[in-house]
Amino acid sequence: MKFERKDFLWGGATAAAQVEGAYDVDGKSLTISEMRPYQSKLDRKKLEDSLKTLTRKSLVDSIENKEGLHYPKRYGIDHYNRYKEDLKLFKEANMNIYRLSIAWSRIFPNGDEKEPNKKGLEFYKNLLTECKKNNLKVMVTINHFDLPWPIIDKYKGWINRDVIDMFIKYCKTLFNEYMDLVDYWLPINEINIGVVAPELGTGILKEDYKSESEYIQAKYQALHHQFIACSKIFEIGRKMNKDIKFGCMVANVTTYPSDCNPINQRENQRFQQLSRFFFYDVMARGEYPSYIWRYFKENNVNLIISEEEKKLLKNNTLDFITFSYYMTGTTSKESVEKSNGNLMSVGKNPFLKETEWGWQIDPVGLRITLNQLWDRYQLPLFISENGIGVVETLNKNNTVEDDYRIEYLSKHIEQINEAIKDGVDVFGYTMWTPIDVVSATTNEMSKRYGLIYVDYDDYHNGSGNRYLKKSYHWFKKFRETGEI
Repeated sequence: MKFERKDFLWGGATAAAQVEGAYDVDGKSLTISEMRPYQSKLDRKKLEDSLKTLTRKSLVDSIENKEGLHYPKRYGIDHYNRYKEDLKLFKEANMNIYRLSIAWSRIFPNGDEKEPNKKGLEFYKNLLTECKKNNLKVMVTINHFDLPWPIIDKYKGWINRDVIDMFIKYCKTLFNEYMDLVDYWLPINEINIGVVAPELGTGILKEDYKSESEYIQAKYQALHHQFIACSKIFEIGRKMNKDIKFGCMVANVTTYPSDCNPINQRENQRFQQLSRFFFYDVMARGEYPSYIWRYFKENNVNLIISEEEKKLLKNNTLDFITFSYYMTGTTSKESVEKSNGNLMSVGKNPFLKETEWGWQIDPVGLRITLNQLWDRYQLPLFISENGIGVVETLNKNNTVEDDYRIEYLSKHIEQINEAIKDGVDVFGYTMWTPIDVVSATTNEMSKRYGLIYVDYDDYHNGSGNRYLKKSYHWFKKFRETGEI
């Protein structure tokens, strides 16, 4: 089967906190991602447990690390020093786009400095220039789960309106420096995680709030501040360059009702509104949807929003929609067996297989998702994350025979192709990931997503050398022939 669209963008996605390492180089500050230790006894199917260590005390203790714990994201895969080697491998696989993130902590380590860190600017200038040398278009995520610790410590994260101004200053700096080197901009990674796991998404710590009601209020107010910051940088960026392209990024978990009972049909509609569509609606349509106001009323959320902010949201919406897609699940009013994936808990689907982490594999769900989003918003779509994490080791030939990854990717690509035939305007795909990285949620190196194997274990023992998996050669051939 030939892939339909000839001008499609194919590549891979990574995040600074998961690949760069060099956590203490050239003035960089620590980020919340780099302050979470590796937990060897973590239950892989209970991702919420991986965040229970995130207390103010644990974060402060991590700075001196007197216990000698291992903090994997401080080391990543040494992309900071080996990016030229990695980009060359991406090019040789015939990728034509790379989605990367820039670490706020390298540019404004404390958030509130007046001037950016020149060493940080220099590193990303070199990295982005190298992307262009390798004929890679660039999609930049401006903040990817790595809020600088000083912003959390001093300002308590995005709940503080001062952080909006810090983010705008940071973004303007990136636009001034890299406008000609970046093709697409995503302000905040998986913006809905700010409600699901606010520690990662907005830097809010639950212990700072006296009650559950106050905590819920803070989560949505901090999220609102992110929405306002995004709209403001859309406005600023377009004044600087009318051709600039902005997207959102949502952790998309499409769900199905557990059966045809109208009660469960409605439960599924409610879940999809609150976990997915609300975030797309605000950023694509420019206003808070009616259903969220009922939710706010019933949960005592008194959103502080001005008429000026409402106009800002309405007048500064997206150019395209992008999302991560790893799994689907079911919803039901009754208590059902749960499956956890990408920090969301959904019901198990008996028709789907799941990974070692409980993530349910559903290629057809990707086609359904693409059709839903296209029908609802009529904006170009881009799949910015999709992939499978598996425990892998090198064989005697220094490779990995990952036929399961080839099957996973090919089945999802087939469904993208079907969506294009349906008339959906989907223009690109960056797999998570082109190369093994430290897992965002479980902090494991052993949860491997890449086409390229990186020789580190969970404690960063190993050479760090790169080895090509079978899937790398499969992808390269797919790009050459277009045959799925």
